[in-house]
Amino acid sequence: MDILERAVEFENRKHTFKTTSERILASREAKEIILAINEVYKKKKDAKLMDLMKRLTVIKQKIEKRLKGRPLTAA
Repeated sequence: MDILERAVEFENRKHTFKTTSERILASREAKEIILAINEVYKKKKDAKLMDLMKRLTVIKQKIEKRLKGRPLTAA
């Protein structure tokens, strides 16, 4: 399956993004992969697919947390 290979490649890739646009693209790619795996999961109900989606979601959340930045605090 092409989507599973792509997911594993994304998961094993280094996640050091220099620019905001690289982070945005990575977040969108992660979302796209997760949704594609979800479609396959709906048909097969394989627990391994769910585990893969969970791992990718954690990576995506870390990227998005970095995108949002730190909240401004009143000093």
